[in-house]
Amino acid sequence: MASLKALKNRIASVKSTQKITKAMKTVAAAKLRRAQQSAEAARPYAERMAAVMASLASKVAIGPESPKLLAGTGKQDTHLIVLCTSDRGLAGGFNTNIVRAARRAADGLIADGKTVYFYLVGRKGRAVIQRLYPRQIIHQYDTSAIRQPGFADAQAIARDVTDRYMTDGIDVVHLFYAEFRSALVQEPVGRQIIPVPPVETGKTAGASAAVEYEPDEEEILAELLPRAIAVHIYRALLENQAGFFGAQMTAMDNATRNAGDMINRLTIQYNRTRQAAITTELVEIISGAEAL
Repeated sequence: MASLKALKNRIASVKSTQKITKAMKTVAAAKLRRAQQSAEAARPYAERMAAVMASLASKVAIGPESPKLLAGTGKQDTHLIVLCTSDRGLAGGFNTNIVRAARRAADGLIADGKTVYFYLVGRKGRAVIQRLYPRQIIHQYDTSAIRQPGFADAQAIARDVTDRYMTDGIDVVHLFYAEFRSALVQEPVGRQIIPVPPVETGKTAGASAAVEYEPDEEEILAELLPRAIAVHIYRALLENQAGFFGAQMTAMDNATRNAGDMINRLTIQYNRTRQAAITTELVEIISGAEAL
């Protein structure tokens, strides 16, 4: 049985931990509101951009002169997975779920005989990917100094990814991140961003009949394709940030509750141990008095 001093020290230690987790929960809750607003504000623009790109792509005949970002390479042998995670932990299974979704996709492609490479954004996905795919990481983009993701950061990542697509023999690029649903739910999402994915039948039929583009579609595509990739990545960064703060707030709330339960259990154990020690001392005193 633990001594009274050991129990008292452990109670004090858990109380200190509880103060930290409670403070982290408060900070995460304060940051979540702004991050959520930014993520929700970016969604309509990103979705409208995707719709415009789909409409344009449906009007252009794919040929040798078509932009490579639209037409692709004509093959699907080499895939690049852009994996976006956070730079910090203590957020439950937030990063683990994103990495698991990317791994599932990568393993499926490898099983089909494809070659898969990883482009890592954020630090928390590196350890697992380095352990499982040590020779398949082509770049690790450091975001540790970025407190609030900006469109310029997304453009820098998009430019780097696009340059590698153009020069490194990559055929398809996928983007993985966590889409923010609520403080309790962050859903891992994977989507193809290069080349522009094929349009589902019927989704742009109305738009193609009602919209004319000036100048022609090819010129607009040449300008919009790099920007559309940056918009996808920017949305991923914002969604990830909101999801991270939501997951961290939930995790720290659970940790604070668990610390309170542990303090209660340890306090009961401390009181029982103290009571047993006092009872033993009283028995010894009474026994000594009777012996006299």
